[in-house]
Amino acid sequence: MRSSSAPSLSARLPGAGLMVLYAFTAFALFGYATFGLHPGLLARYPQFARFYGISFQFFAQAQIYLAWAVLAAVLSLYAGRRWVPAFCALYLLSLCSELLGTGAGIPFGEYHYTEALGARWFGAVPIVIPLSWFFMALPSYAAARAALPERPVARVLVASLILLSWDLALDPAMSHATAYWVWGQPGAYYGMPWLNLFGWYVTGLGLMAALAALRADAWVARVPTRWMLAFYGANLLLPVGMSVAAGMWGAVAATAAALAGAAFVARALGRSGQAHASMVGATA
Repeated sequence: MRSSSAPSLSARLPGAGLMVLYAFTAFALFGYATFGLHPGLLARYPQFARFYGISFQFFAQAQIYLAWAVLAAVLSLYAGRRWVPAFCALYLLSLCSELLGTGAGIPFGEYHYTEALGARWFGAVPIVIPLSWFFMALPSYAAARAALPERPVARVLVASLILLSWDLALDPAMSHATAYWVWGQPGAYYGMPWLNLFGWYVTGLGLMAALAALRADAWVARVPTRWMLAFYGANLLLPVGMSVAAGMWGAVAATAAALAGAAFVARALGRSGQAHASMVGATA
């Protein structure tokens, strides 16, 4: 007879989802470090060549779908369907930003996606890309909300910086070490133009402002912040791991510095907010 104290399926879901996501990412990193960085192995073992060619596309797309599915399941567990309007809004906003970027080079600079990420909207933006904007924007917002619970404007600014930190590893891994997208005019940061950072931050501001306007705080608060941070880490692991394997230590350092900077800014803004509240209370 099963003990009544045994955790229910819903209680195990968040942890199990993270375990699956981390395990999948680790396997993808193993394949990249083994064959992606040592193409001579494919010539030595031709039976793996076709498999790696397929997996190069499969694992990138599957990781995005898996991460989105894990987040969607956990959000549904804690918040029901309240997160769906925010997902639709962020998907549309990020898609519009990407379409503008691939079509006019604004606000990221000139670039285009290769076929490795699958089907594309209007032949330009892969369907999976707005999914990734959503599932990294949300934990970024949750982290900023936890640090700045009483400062909604500061929260938007810091959340956008946390989101931007991800790209400091993502772009080198996906456009320099590999070729999931290609820059029209290669820039100084692992082939990425500095304008891209501006584009990321501005797009992030739009996404975070949308979350605030849609009153996402009410249901974001239901999801444990520690789980959100672990989920952010699970998705950060892939580009950071690829950067480590490829010896792109500058990208790893830049990502760590950006996250540390976001934490510092959040702490400073939090202290200034508390000081202001104390002054207002003292003069009331």
